Amino acid sequence: MTSPINLNKVRKERDRASRKTRANENAVRFGQSKAEKEGVRTRAEKETRALDGHKRET
Repeated sequence: MTSPINLNKVRKERDRASRKTRANENAVRFGQSKAEKEGVRTRAEKETRALDGHKRET
């Protein structure tokens, strides 16, 4: 005879797995790679430095 299983745990585990797969699909579809994020951040810092360098002191 097999041991009884908790159906709530099975349901929750199945739901967790489906959410994880959906999250992975969305990350591939909409996400940015680490290099892309770093490039955006570097570009923003460079623009900020350029603007600060052109400010006048009054």
